[in-house]
Amino acid sequence: MAFDLTAEWTELRGLMDAAYYNQLAAAISTFPVLATGIVAWQLQLEGQKLKGTLLLHLVLACISSAMIWLVWWLHFRARQRAEALSVYRLGIEIFGVCIIALTGHLGGFLSGVNGPG
Repeated sequence: MAFDLTAEWTELRGLMDAAYYNQLAAAISTFPVLATGIVAWQLQLEGQKLKGTLLLHLVLACISSAMIWLVWWLHFRARQRAEALSVYRLGIEIFGVCIIALTGHLGGFLSGVNGPG
């Protein structure tokens, strides 16, 4: 998002390209992230029904992935049509960053990093 915001303010084509390819890499990386999360669930918990923080983490991870793909698609569509990016996408990006941060925060509790000291 930092590349995207900076590109929005400066209108530098190089930053716009960097933002696009960074978002593409993030979108593609959601596949192994979700896959390893599901594999860990199956191996560690033997496929038990999820509840509490673990369920919330999984739901937010799926929403995060969808948000990443949505933002990339908005950029892709704008590039294909050779038009300016819409302003509303910044709100979508900010919302996506917040969801990703919350997902990571919950993941910290699940891993024990954010647990009681």
